[in-house]
Amino acid sequence: MSTDPKIQYVLTPPFPPALQHESLMEFQYGVIPTSFCSAHANQTVYPNRDLLNKPKSELTEYEVALVEEHELTAGPLSLLQTATRTHTQVLISCRNNRKLLARVKAFDRHCNMVLENVKEMWTEKPKGGKGRGVNKDRFISKMFLRGDSVILVLLS
Repeated sequence: MSTDPKIQYVLTPPFPPALQHESLMEFQYGVIPTSFCSAHANQTVYPNRDLLNKPKSELTEYEVALVEEHELTAGPLSLLQTATRTHTQVLISCRNNRKLLARVKAFDRHCNMVLENVKEMWTEKPKGGKGRGVNKDRFISKMFLRGDSVILVLLS
């Protein structure tokens, strides 16, 4: 976590006065432990459906950060998040009919990716159109892949 006080303020949930009971209760951000002690410091808080259905323009900065974190950990981008954290390889099918076997270093919501140890694979057809295609590949140490060329991502 960052030690910048401005960032800590944005990421710190508001402390509602209703959380003084000894049970769990549902609050605007989902289920939150009512006793904020060190045992609950690392507990994940998930946004409830009302928060997920609101337009982002109506949310506070903390709520936007909470929703975006939920989208990364529970949505389709969770596959890329897992691959980034565990340093596992992914197989990416691209629009130019090429496949990339690589490790994801970073990504964003548009599927733009920074890849390393990339093996690019494709098939070239003979010029006359007769015969079988020839499988080719090449190694690229570092690559930026634009998200609009991504068709499919598989965790391998």
